Amino acid sequence: MSTKAVDNSSDGFIDPDLSIEHFGEGSLNGLTFAAKDLFDVEGHVTGYGQPTWRATHGAAIKTSPAVQALLGAGADLLGKTHLDELAYSLNGENTHYGTPINPACPDRIPGGSSSGSAVATADGSVDIGLGSDTGGSIWVPASYCGLLGIRPTHGRVSLENACALARSYDTCGWFARNAQVLRKVGEVLLEPSAKQDAPLTRWLTAADAFYHSDKATSQAIYKLVQGHHQEMTGLLGEPQEVTVASLEGMGSLSDWWQVFRITQGAEIWQELGAWITANKPQFGPGTKERFEMASKLTPEEIQTAQEKRKQISAHLQELLGKDGVLMLPTAPGPAPILNTPPAELDLFRSRLLSLTCIAGLGGLPQVSLPVVKVEGCPVGLSLMGPRGSDEKLLQLTEKLMALFMQ
Repeated sequence: MSTKAVDNSSDGFIDPDLSIEHFGEGSLNGLTFAAKDLFDVEGHVTGYGQPTWRATHGAAIKTSPAVQALLGAGADLLGKTHLDELAYSLNGENTHYGTPINPACPDRIPGGSSSGSAVATADGSVDIGLGSDTGGSIWVPASYCGLLGIRPTHGRVSLENACALARSYDTCGWFARNAQVLRKVGEVLLEPSAKQDAPLTRWLTAADAFYHSDKATSQAIYKLVQGHHQEMTGLLGEPQEVTVASLEGMGSLSDWWQVFRITQGAEIWQELGAWITANKPQFGPGTKERFEMASKLTPEEIQTAQEKRKQISAHLQELLGKDGVLMLPTAPGPAPILNTPPAELDLFRSRLLSLTCIAGLGGLPQVSLPVVKVEGCPVGLSLMGPRGSDEKLLQLTEKLMALFMQ
């Protein structure tokens, strides 16, 4: 066990006393990490952000391979972190456990569902925040808290011995404050057989994604990119503006979000519906309504959405090819202010999910870079690549962060 003390002043940790020293030596020597409380650690109950879940589950009998890999590469685990209830939210506000403090903008939400891991990384408590991403749960808090964050290609990092939400969307992602650490974690966690070696040399800008962002956000990102246009074209070639949702009969990104909502909801109810029905947990606002929605989806709705998802995924694969990198805003704008009325938050969520659904529908890797501020608060710029291009995206991220920070 480790004796390192943890600063929990931002309330990112649910269990700061759970600490484990590394058992191996490697590229992460001297670094520390926190794990979202959906990853199992042997001998400890995984709470999954829900007190009834914690009360109805025993101690884990095996540690998650993702946690083991980081320990084996030299990093120390300094605790487990808060998340939204059963990971079914992008806000970071948990009715039962409270809201971790966003270190970048304390009057705003931290984003979720990987809220605690993001906050613990952003406030300097740890170097690496291990989290999960189903529909934006890594890059949304990364954007809100001013962090680097990656959702990898679906299936490239093990989610064994971790709580599931929607298995065909769930991924294991991570946060860091600098691009070199983000890349080094990828070298440890990414399963190598699916690696794509083609260079990313075709720069695409998602015009319809920028349409869903605030004017100030779009302007800030475009100003940044224009200021480094020559250097970026040297890396990626001249930018090509594209409409991502250009597939005939599939509608706009708002329609794509509905495809995501239904297919994700169906998987969630299949995964968790029996436990919810048997144990009747008390859910907070927003989460309660989403589970109710998932429980009422019809077979016809689900089948139609699943067919559309296949077409969207094939379209994205064709759009990106092996060499494309798509640039888009991570979120419509900075984090919403704490205690924003639910109706207003739902409108923002709709715009947000129109952006975050893209990578999930395609099983694609996406990195959020903390490179601009709006209203004094961070907003992320995202890079999305073809399946298996995670390593190339991380290398590109490192080059761009060095460029943008000059």
